[in-house]
Amino acid sequence: MRVAVVGHVEWVDFARVERVPRSGEIVAAHESWAEAGGGGAVAAGELVRLGAETTFYTAFGADDLGARAEAELRARGLRLEVAERDAKQRRAFTCIDRDGERTITVLGEKLVPHADEPLAWTELDSTDAVYFCGGDAGAVRQARRARVLVATARELPTLRAAGVELDVLIHSGGDTGESFRPGELDPAPRLVVATEGKYGGQYAGGGEEGRWAAAQLPGPLEDTYGAGDCFAAALAIGLADGGSTARALRFAAGRAAHALARRGVNG
Repeated sequence: MRVAVVGHVEWVDFARVERVPRSGEIVAAHESWAEAGGGGAVAAGELVRLGAETTFYTAFGADDLGARAEAELRARGLRLEVAERDAKQRRAFTCIDRDGERTITVLGEKLVPHADEPLAWTELDSTDAVYFCGGDAGAVRQARRARVLVATARELPTLRAAGVELDVLIHSGGDTGESFRPGELDPAPRLVVATEGKYGGQYAGGGEEGRWAAAQLPGPLEDTYGAGDCFAAALAIGLADGGSTARALRFAAGRAAHALARRGVNG
């Protein structure tokens, strides 16, 4: 299966702490590491794990961290379509508390691909599924070339400006920064999926609606970083594979559970 992600990369410094510091407090991390992350990188890596031929349309900063992130993603088996920026690579600092919850602080401009850049957009005509999590409105229109287009409500203003029909819009049932209300996109998405963490979630569209349950973790909880984008990537593949909505959602929930049992982005 040929799939793609259109989105962003962050160089992420992780710190595992007992709890996120309160105002004015100092806490000690008992583990730390750094790797290429961000929603686009996480989703693209998940698609590679699932055995798909994956192209990642993205942008990197013109500095050492940008070069390091690019090299790391290529080493993970990704084919990259890269727009270079005369800017610093966006970074993030992520605290992982004793319950595995992640708290993220981002630093710098979000670097995303644009439709007018010389990337292999026409290849999307023969792509089975695309997950969009970052780009300009034109990039959304380019992504619509694929047979299945899944997008995150984190990019709602861009999706609204693009004015294309999504096969799936994924939003959070509990995070106001990733929320969606009917009527916010025209045309309306064919399917709207609301995630609810450990409670699974619900979906509606195309004359059907229902719920799915969260999957059992395959091991101890490591952290929640990237689970949502792994869910989205797996849902895109599940739908492109011709399965029912309910089946694709169960598959996606299972992949999110694997992400929860994996440290950071790459385990």
